[in-house]
Amino acid sequence: MTIPGTTIPARRDKDIPGVGFLNGIFAATSSLKLSQIREMTGLDASALQNWVKRGWVSPPINRGYNIDQVARILIINMLRSAFQLEQIAFLLSYVNGSVYDRSDDIIPESQLYEYICLLVNRCALSGKIDDEMLDQCIFDVTQHYVEIIPGARHRLSVALKIIILADRSILIKQLAEQLLEDLRSQ
Repeated sequence: MTIPGTTIPARRDKDIPGVGFLNGIFAATSSLKLSQIREMTGLDASALQNWVKRGWVSPPINRGYNIDQVARILIINMLRSAFQLEQIAFLLSYVNGSVYDRSDDIIPESQLYEYICLLVNRCALSGKIDDEMLDQCIFDVTQHYVEIIPGARHRLSVALKIIILADRSILIKQLAEQLLEDLRSQ
């Protein structure tokens, strides 16, 4: 298990893998360079630059990416195995509108990423998940979220549900691929 959207292993002895991860990094710096993001995610520079060019990630400022830009990159990277990039961009715009306009955001992407990490952890600890349990987990994790505009809580909950179900589907696909590979090696 890795911290969502990264190649960094999550420590199984910690309660919440990934939570505080970005805050810890950005406590020492105000931005990350492209090379640092590449190291953390395993993405190549051309992929990241393409995401910026297509408007899926806002352009770096003075060649640096702030905490919300990095969170968005990690979320996109996390979901790439489940969705097409255009679908991911649509989902993120459903939550926060235009990447170039912060005034239409219902939540900072860094906070969205933290919610995702909390939910991924809860799902991993529970072992199984059903619709009602997932809805309850989302409600619990977002209970302190303050709705900025009417309907924002619902939009956030729907997006989180899609993201967590996609994450679960990625894990199931990986398990199936491993089982298939095991068959080949017999």
